[in-house]
Amino acid sequence: MALYTKQEALDYHSEVRPGKVEVVPVKPYSTQKHLTMAYSPGVAEACMEIAGDKELSYKYTGRGNLVAVVSNGTAVLGLGNIGAYASKPVMEGKGLLFKIFADVDVYDINLNVTDPDKLCEIVKALEPTFGGINLEDIKAPECFYIEDKLKKEMGIPVFHDDQHGTAIISAAGLLNALDITGKKIGDLRMVVSGAGAAAVSCTRLYMALGMRLENIAMFDSKGHIHAGRTDLSDQKREFATQKAYASLAEAMKGADLFLGLSTAGLVTQDMVKGMAKDPIIFACANPVPEISYTDAKAVRPDAIIGTGRSDFPNQINNVLGFPFIFRGALDVMATEINEDMKLAAAKALARLAKEPVPDYVLKAYNVDRMEFGPDYIIPKPVDLRLIEFESAAVAEAAMKTGVARKSIADMDAYRALLRKRIEASRKRLDAFVQTYPQIF
Repeated sequence: MALYTKQEALDYHSEVRPGKVEVVPVKPYSTQKHLTMAYSPGVAEACMEIAGDKELSYKYTGRGNLVAVVSNGTAVLGLGNIGAYASKPVMEGKGLLFKIFADVDVYDINLNVTDPDKLCEIVKALEPTFGGINLEDIKAPECFYIEDKLKKEMGIPVFHDDQHGTAIISAAGLLNALDITGKKIGDLRMVVSGAGAAAVSCTRLYMALGMRLENIAMFDSKGHIHAGRTDLSDQKREFATQKAYASLAEAMKGADLFLGLSTAGLVTQDMVKGMAKDPIIFACANPVPEISYTDAKAVRPDAIIGTGRSDFPNQINNVLGFPFIFRGALDVMATEINEDMKLAAAKALARLAKEPVPDYVLKAYNVDRMEFGPDYIIPKPVDLRLIEFESAAVAEAAMKTGVARKSIADMDAYRALLRKRIEASRKRLDAFVQTYPQIF
């Protein structure tokens, strides 16, 4: 059952004040002295300090808490190439999520440009404004080139969430599914339906956790990716195996893990029946997965299943990742978000799922209990502990790997500060939003 009508959704985006975010001052402005410090001539003091040391832009401006959400609208949600103008509601929504979950400020940057090098040139020139870049809804294979180029040329974190978000959240679920089933990641045989940005990033991260290439069968729209094919991109060639499967159904026989990032309904109940004991199924096509939770459970009650949907257990939801990953990266002034930071985020999420679930989370989902097990391997987005678990883990990994320009000496104190920060931010935002007429 839909939670809203089309008109309600359009009203949400248009009524009272168009859009979902606005810029508000955080310093006093009521006197002449305030205004002369905010702008001319007092602002020159801050300008001259930064002119002497550009790193002081983190101290005297909002740069250290500001992320650009950048898109050209070429692969928006499940809507496809709808362009930069039409992508703006999504990017504003991303900004809202950054703020409410991790107190990170966002400017959404919607670029009417499809040439990858031109896009890179524009984004690179924005570096003095931002502490990080979140690339969003840019189609493959250009997204790989753009992220790689910007990471090499910029001194701030560049993170393509469509690739890495799903990888990090699903990796957390995978770690806990392995814990429950007793399986070893080096022994798993995985079938991947889809070979786009998210599928490639997920597979790379699973391999970093110990999965072996020879145990992976990845499928694109033309079939199994194997060494005998001559039509493969560099990214797809990375996962080509010597063994060739004639079909998805053939590859699914005896498989331990299915990862779907493709098209609704591709997987049948018969395919699931043929999987190994205690199969792990991550069917992430949205809004309709490759096979539904209900259909998969009906034929394999022993399966551990995750989807992109919120109305079934184990939602693989990117909001569990990007706000908290950037929070940790910004707080140590990281120059990048590296593989160790991504793995730290996944492991932190896996740990949190094993903790007792607070009453307010149970209330939000209208359930009496929720505990670690086959139907709870991934934390819920409303769990306010995410910031202290995940952001702290990311910050710590940045320091350990030498990409942090700022050190946090007391991690316990930092976790407590994060907890207080999000509580204060939520209280401030709630009070602010309530000043608007409520029409929803």
